[in-house]
Formats: sequence, C-alpha cells, structure tokens
Amino acid sequence: MSAEPVRGHVLILGGTTEARRLAAALAARGTEDGAGPATAACAVPDTGSGSGSGSGSGTAARAALRVTTSLAGRVAAPVLPPGEVRIGGFGGPEGLAAWITAHRVSHLVDATHPFAERMSFNAARAAALSGVPLIALRRPGWSPGPGDDWHFAGSLAEAALRLPELGGRAFLTTGRMGLHTFAQLADTWFLVRSVDPPEAPVPPRLEVLLARGPFSLEGERELLARHRIDVLVTKDSGGSVTAPKLTAAREAGIPVLVVRRPPVPEGVAETGSVPAVLRWLGEA
Repeated sequence: MSAEPVRGHVLILGGTTEARRLAAALAARGTEDGAGPATAACAVPDTGSGSGSGSGSGTAARAALRVTTSLAGRVAAPVLPPGEVRIGGFGGPEGLAAWITAHRVSHLVDATHPFAERMSFNAARAAALSGVPLIALRRPGWSPGPGDDWHFAGSLAEAALRLPELGGRAFLTTGRMGLHTFAQLADTWFLVRSVDPPEAPVPPRLEVLLARGPFSLEGERELLARHRIDVLVTKDSGGSVTAPKLTAAREAGIPVLVVRRPPVPEGVAETGSVPAVLRWLGEA
C-alpha cells in the first residue's frame, strides 16, 4: 500500500520550549486528522545524506504536515519534540538552503533561542536562497517592574566589565557557552547553573549547579538565600520557564544584570505565539 501524500514539510529550527510546543501542536493535529497517534521522536545525527534523519515516521506525519525539528547538538541529552529530529549544523546558510531543497521543505520556522544570532541570520539567508517562506517564533523579552533593580549590558563582555560594581557573589545564568567571558574575574564568586558541565576557561571561584528548568519561585528564593547571592546575571531570554529567578531577586532586593538581545534579521515575519505560527501554516 502506498503512503499518504505529504501536504508539506515544515522545518523547525528548534532547541526551545516554543519549538517543542509547536512540534507537539502539529503532531496533535496530525492525530486529529485521523492518522493515528504520532510515534516517539528519535534523534539521529545528520550526515548530510538525502535520506535526512529522525523517526517519528508514523502515518500521522505522512497524513498531515511532515515536521522535522533541527537541534544544534550543544546539549548532551536534549528534550526531544514529537516528529522527526535531526541534530547537527548545516554548514552555513548555503548548506541549510541545500538541505531545504533536498528535503522538499515547504515552510521554515526559526524557533531558536533569542541569543542564537548566527542561526537566525543563516535562516533568513537560506530562506531567500531557497525561496521558502520563513517565520520567526521568538518569545517576548522580559521587562522590569516596580521594585526591580535592573542594569543592562549590550553583551556578555560588557556584563563582565560591569559585574564587579554590582556585587561579589553572582548567580550567573547566561549559559555555559559564554562562561569564559567571566574567567578573568578572580575576586567574584560565581554560582553557575547550566544543563551540561562548563568547559575551561572558567572563573577561579566557581560552583556549578547542573539543572534544567522550569524552576519554581520557592526554589529560587532558597537558592539565593543559601548561597548568599548579591547579584543575578542573566540574558534577556524571556519566557516563563526561568522567570522566577527575577521575582526572587526583586523580593530579596538583589540587582539584576541583564544582557540585551542581539539584533535579528530585518524583513522576517515574527511572532511570539505558537497559535500564530499554526495560522501561518494553515493549521489553526
């Protein structure tokens, strides 16, 4: 028996909560179309072959939109979304455009982290090269409220320069990839929270907490008090998964050093809503 025709192929550049929610919503719509439950996701490193990757190749993916989520591979054990999953880079915008063409991608969704600046620009260039429509699913940033003591930096390097004037015991939640930027701060004690262990160079006075959100407000309060934190450093990642640390810092009267988001490509449609992407795909 021949397979059901595929109505389209959505490539989600993922790694975020929003990307997983979008993949799950599309998988659920495949089930509603009467194709049966979607199979579990299986991550396969991309080899560049025409066969692509991933499993989740049950009839739900064929009867509705085919959905592939691409992960950069920076996390050792990522949370996998429903549908097909590929792991690894594309080789720049030209490589991404070639993958899009080879796998007959009909829609491209940039749901990468707000600080994945290079990937967003690669996606915009690849969409232009391949002629495939692109939308960015980007969570809204955070905004200070009454009682907040926020200070802003344009980059991690600027944050490292400003940090010593704000406190000596820092809760650093900017991720392990940029930790080397703070390595020269020998007088500051750091509590670093990340999913995977950081690699050298790192600050000399350091404690690492391996954890994956979401985090509770009560847990963040306890953490700040137990480690006697007097300054919080964070990227403006947005979203609710890690936002309780901001409330805990406000309650404790702790200053927050916020790294502003990098620029995004011009002319790309953008939304912070999964339902809006579904409407864009004609799946609402």
